[in-house]
Amino acid sequence: MALTTPVRFFPLVLMATGWFSFGCGTENPLPPQPPHIPDPVTAYDEEDYQDHTLSDSLLYDKILGSLVGSAIGDAMGAPTEMWNQPDISDEYGHVDSLDLVLREPSPEGPWNYNLPPGAGTDDTRWKALMTDYTLREHDFRSANGPLVFSAARFSEFINERYAVSIDELKATTGLAPEPLEDAMRRLTWLQEWARVTRAYAAGDLDGYRNALARFYGGEMSCAGMLYAPVIGAAYPGRPLAAYRGAYELGLFDLGYARDITGLTAALTAAAFTPGASPETFVQVMREVDPEGFFRSRLLGRVAYQQFRQARGIVRIARRLNREDVREMKLRIPESYPYDSLTYAQTQKAYELLAQSRQDVPFHAGEINLINLTALLFSDYAFAPAMEFVVNYGRDNDTVAAVTGAILGALHGFRGLPVDQREMVLRVNREVLEIDLEAHAAALTQAVLARRALPNTAAEPGS
Repeated sequence: MALTTPVRFFPLVLMATGWFSFGCGTENPLPPQPPHIPDPVTAYDEEDYQDHTLSDSLLYDKILGSLVGSAIGDAMGAPTEMWNQPDISDEYGHVDSLDLVLREPSPEGPWNYNLPPGAGTDDTRWKALMTDYTLREHDFRSANGPLVFSAARFSEFINERYAVSIDELKATTGLAPEPLEDAMRRLTWLQEWARVTRAYAAGDLDGYRNALARFYGGEMSCAGMLYAPVIGAAYPGRPLAAYRGAYELGLFDLGYARDITGLTAALTAAAFTPGASPETFVQVMREVDPEGFFRSRLLGRVAYQQFRQARGIVRIARRLNREDVREMKLRIPESYPYDSLTYAQTQKAYELLAQSRQDVPFHAGEINLINLTALLFSDYAFAPAMEFVVNYGRDNDTVAAVTGAILGALHGFRGLPVDQREMVLRVNREVLEIDLEAHAAALTQAVLARRALPNTAAEPGS
């Protein structure tokens, strides 16, 4: 499945761009060339891997905004995760707020029944876990110059956490099923991941290769996207460094999913740039490519093709006018807060997105395309982007968690909806035992502490 999925959207891109000319006997010996892509090494000067432009208070506000923005997206999508858009509309009308999570618990989903509004899934747990790992790496690198991430050390970290969950299961006593079920959910959450990291940490190349091929059935999953935004926050305003760090830790990504993981971190890091604008994110998509995906034969850089596809979707949807709306038979939910033109344009965007659906909703390419479309369609506004993603459905909590992390960093905690940010903070702290404020404060202090270190370069994996 993973090897064939790009074909679904790729013909559309080829026709739109005219980049390639296949076949024998063509009359065009010099096919059209892609636009010039600047060398990312010269486009970004980030050898120090540090940021010195944000004030202490603004840095904290943006880090907290990224964590809480992601948690809001996770919580908004949690009640309808994996639903389709018509089902969401029939059941909820239009989702623009937090609601009860009335679902059975699962390892990747909520860990308890009937959780209150503001509760999320593994998307928020992964942000907290990656924050813990990042803080460990800050401490480890404190005497060795800039922060760099190591796949080997990350593997050891995951293995340790998995071992703790095994010990907790073994320590569960009694015959009541509920405690055993709870412990099993926690163990199963990292089970697939630990199979990969166990082999990697042991230096077992064949074992790692085979475990990666089986990871969640061998699908091109959005694994690295779950934690990549935290890496972006660790390199505020440094998208190239963030990409390198996330790519290094993309142990679970197949194919171009690893490039998407790097870009997710890079986009989050770019959101910390003072005065960031839409052009800032376009620049990241075009210029941050240290692994040379633009130079790949035949397909080129799929993640950038998806960015162009997202722009095309938004462009087509925005062409609808009020005259078009009068000719359409729209069934607008009673709770819809905007006008009929906005609804029609949104539905058009949904229709075009649906043409590129993958076999599974958590495919990295699908997540990336929806995320980019939401950012562009909303003009990088937080609440409209969250509503666009959540009401579309599919793996909406994961997409909204990624989109929310980027826009939370862009607008900061103070720019998030007050009721949602306060509810998410409280529920995560009191119900889910995740203190997002404490995580943000610790990560902020770690980034600030590194500003005083010498500007010596280092490479990922060292």
